[in-house]
Amino acid sequence: MQIKELARATGVDVETIRYYEKQGLLPEPARRDNGYRDYAAEHLERLSFIRHCRALDMPLADVSRLLGFVDAPLADCSDVDLLVDEQLARVRARLKSMRALEKQLLQLRARCSGKHEGHCGILDELVSAAHGEACACHAAP
Repeated sequence: MQIKELARATGVDVETIRYYEKQGLLPEPARRDNGYRDYAAEHLERLSFIRHCRALDMPLADVSRLLGFVDAPLADCSDVDLLVDEQLARVRARLKSMRALEKQLLQLRARCSGKHEGHCGILDELVSAAHGEACACHAAP
């Protein structure tokens, strides 16, 4: 299949497919007589694997390591557990950060009286913060 067909089948952009090839995540496909790339079912499967890993927000370096395990199915795969544990830790850290951000935004939103006549508590807080002053959503420095 041609690259555009592979892209359509996997939902991965053509340029991203080329990038993955350059990074060594996808093996170089055979070429047709006309010079077009000729992707096989193995490319489709591998690209789908990569896409799934990326949907789990795994860094490309980790995806590459996982592909190494896919390519060597008899090798000890205990590092796979470690990779997933590390990704879980990154996700949990992001969740904690997002909860803190939510709290800050809620504190900022609480500054709004609901009346929008010439004075905005949210804007006052943001302007104060821009001047280096304490605001509702951040503790004083």
